[in-house]
Amino acid sequence: MHFARVTVFLCLCGLPLLAQRGPASEKNPLAGDPEAIAAGKKLYEETCQICHGGDARGGRGPALAAGDFLHGGEDGQIFQNIREGIAGTQMPGFDLLPNEVWQLITYIRSLSGTIAQEKVSGDPSAGEKIFFGKGGCAACHQVNGRGSRLSPDLSSIGRWTAQSLRETILNPNQREGRERNVVVVKTRDGREIRGLRRNEDTFSLQLMDIAEQFHLLDKKMLAEVRYEEKSLMPDDYGRRLSATEIDNVVAYLKTLRVRDLARVAVEPVTGGLDYERIRNSSREPHNWLTYWGDYQGRHYSALNQIIPENVGRLQTRWAFQVPGGGPLEATPLVVDGVMYTTGVLGRVFALDARTGRTIWQYQRRRKLINPYDSTKVNRGVAMLGGRIFFTTSDAYLVALDAKSGLPLWETQMADHLQGLSGTMAPLALKDKIVAGISGAEFGVRAFIDAYDPATGKRLWRFYSIPGPGEFGNDTWEGDSWSRGGASTWMTGTYDPDSDTLYWGIGNPGPDLDGDVRKGDNLFSCSVVALDPNTGRRKWHFQFTPHDVHDWDSAETPVLVDRTFRGETRKLMLHADRNAFFYVLDRTNGRFLLGKPFARQTWAKGLDDSGRPVLVPNQEPTAEGSITYPSMWGATNWMSPSYDPQTGHLFVTFREFGDRYYKRHDEYKPGRVYVGGKTTPVEDQEWGGVKAINPETGNIDWEYKFFIGSLSAGVLATDGGVLFAASRDGNLVGLDKRTGKLLWRYQTGAPIDSSPMSYAVGGVQFVALSAGSVLYSLLYSFALPPEP
Repeated sequence: MHFARVTVFLCLCGLPLLAQRGPASEKNPLAGDPEAIAAGKKLYEETCQICHGGDARGGRGPALAAGDFLHGGEDGQIFQNIREGIAGTQMPGFDLLPNEVWQLITYIRSLSGTIAQEKVSGDPSAGEKIFFGKGGCAACHQVNGRGSRLSPDLSSIGRWTAQSLRETILNPNQREGRERNVVVVKTRDGREIRGLRRNEDTFSLQLMDIAEQFHLLDKKMLAEVRYEEKSLMPDDYGRRLSATEIDNVVAYLKTLRVRDLARVAVEPVTGGLDYERIRNSSREPHNWLTYWGDYQGRHYSALNQIIPENVGRLQTRWAFQVPGGGPLEATPLVVDGVMYTTGVLGRVFALDARTGRTIWQYQRRRKLINPYDSTKVNRGVAMLGGRIFFTTSDAYLVALDAKSGLPLWETQMADHLQGLSGTMAPLALKDKIVAGISGAEFGVRAFIDAYDPATGKRLWRFYSIPGPGEFGNDTWEGDSWSRGGASTWMTGTYDPDSDTLYWGIGNPGPDLDGDVRKGDNLFSCSVVALDPNTGRRKWHFQFTPHDVHDWDSAETPVLVDRTFRGETRKLMLHADRNAFFYVLDRTNGRFLLGKPFARQTWAKGLDDSGRPVLVPNQEPTAEGSITYPSMWGATNWMSPSYDPQTGHLFVTFREFGDRYYKRHDEYKPGRVYVGGKTTPVEDQEWGGVKAINPETGNIDWEYKFFIGSLSAGVLATDGGVLFAASRDGNLVGLDKRTGKLLWRYQTGAPIDSSPMSYAVGGVQFVALSAGSVLYSLLYSFALPPEP
């Protein structure tokens, strides 16, 4: 059986209310008021009836009269959904007065139960067999992960009325408002493609064919576009199926109230991106297959269409307005012409990478909200096989179907109410998804986890703070290890040849009060090398023992093979927040070189083992003590870039200090636990990009920004251009050999992300996000098209 198009048009789904709109638990002040019911009925007929049908019994959109709402049924949640709309659906927001929204809710509530109480004859079990057998419905539709991704998912179709379901089965081409989404195109080279339209504008068309393959088409390459009058759904079920069989199918569909992830997770997901492609990502520079661009964390593009001689002609090719505001910190993936990226608060998007047109979007509603945690950001996704993986602010790891955006499984990583959250992009390995956790400022005990990509089952856990009896626990006084922080909030890197996982670890907690956690506090402010099969530690190196300045070491451990002091070595390059640049032997963690790359006043230098030699009286005090760098560090989480052509590690930096104050905080689970504060030093703030020579640690050149660039990363390209960005919204192109400014573009919003590059149809693009609380955009730039 083939449903033409089930537009999930719920007016009543969405997120918890924003603070200024009232909490999600807010009650309707007009509940049961006869005048409000009458006014709401009039508003419904003017605003909602065209989609949800008369008396809210369903039409193009689901029925609302059942009192059973897919994305939240509290009054406050319904209010939010009507005002803001629903990401991932065609449900828009309505600019109604608050009183009018409450009237609408009052009317809809007055209808509750009319659908739930309707009598449905038929045998659901028999109907299920027909759906997946004789009826052929699963050839186009999916129920709980079983079936095709071509047509809409029917896992929650039971919210429709029985009458609407029956009419759609018997007369699929007669439904009011049905859109013509079956498209046949002929290309100029003679190919014919037939499929369902996912999106379209004047110049482009995105469709999925019967084999579930995306076709992202430029209309100038098409000889003909034809829209079929009929849907894909057969219109002869009235003859093919008996009345009893139709009743059975309707009865089965009425049982489908919500997508059941327990059943979805056992179904196979085909196609997509395999491990060998990620491992050999250098063979396909037109794609960006993992967060850093490759497993080694180089954040480098081998594309060379954009060069110093033509970068001045670079222009915006498209901009995608990201729902939900910002800030945006994600680095997108691009896989075979499709871009996958995230917004804030559980939003994930699949876009046509050539045009920026939406293929699908998904928004997950948070299950938990810690009132003391304002975490919104997300840094991106991982892909393995046909699945997309991302972490959530309420500490879940979620898998989506890469073709449809539908959820496949979700696993709770930790208790968000204790202060733990997910912000980082997971790392996809051969048969594991590896993810870390945020929350050191809440006094948590952080960890790195590995999960089964097919089911979400946890395979192992490595705690970044060792427990009693484990190596390193004696570097924590008393029980301070149990609330010592050491977040694992940035994506690690991986060496496939040695099968070793490398992960940067955050600062200890409380951040500024070291008196309550005496000792070196392993493995905080360290890099750890792990066996990805077991999670066991191979070695570690600590950059800042007993950190009291919030200088975590989540910065990228960049893996390079190069000549160092006359020998070909397997190295790790790391520019740390503490203002020192390090070179380590990544096979054993041996310290090879360390040198400041920005202003610092806390260490005289590093000894032969790489341990800092401290300057006296640089710890925070009750009165405040001035130390460089600031709490934000000389660099931070944003991407560095290693260039194999010049041999430089390009790093964003910032040179200013803070006055650090210490205080004693009482630990309370789920609440901020930092042990002090900082205030800026009255000094000129500046930053920018530095080119570090790994052989010597010397700075070969630097480019300064007016406002420090710590919010954005850098990207070196094979064409000779280095892209960087500043907090004041400027994206710039520099000559990577000299640091000379070649091009700039003002995005109009703060930039908190790192640029990346990809190619579609032989055209190189550079993409980057910019955004604020009010609005956010994902930009993609390229050279002007040929006339």
